[in-house]
Formats: sequence, structure tokens, C-alpha cells
Amino acid sequence: MDFMDPGPLLSGMLISMIGLALFLYGKKMEKLPSLGVGLALMTFPMFVSSVLWMWLIAIGCVASLYILPRGG
Repeated sequence: MDFMDPGPLLSGMLISMIGLALFLYGKKMEKLPSLGVGLALMTFPMFVSSVLWMWLIAIGCVASLYILPRGG
């Protein structure tokens, strides 16, 4: 990640905060899909430098909570 460019830095922070909220929700409600997606959203922005790819991956992760069948 390029720390001199504010776009990826701010996008990564926002996506990670959304991931933290999902992680805490999944932990409190004992929902593994939310827990996993939250963990993924908190970690992947460190490895992706493109703002477009960051948001596409984040949207895909969050959409997977609704598209994949819910268990239990």
C-alpha cells in the first residue's frame, strides 16, 4: 500500500472499520459468516493498492453474506 496517496489509505481505513463492525456483530451474535467477512474486510486492504479493486472486493465480500445460503 502506498502511504503517500490518500485515496487507498482512506478507503482501506473505511473498509477496515466496516469489517470491524461486522466482526464484532458476528462475535456477539455468534454468526460465523459475519465474523469471517469482517475479518476479511479488516485484513485485505493491506495487500491491495488499487482503490477500485478494494471497493470491488469489499462489495463482493458483503454481498456474499446475502447471496450465499444462510445456515441455521
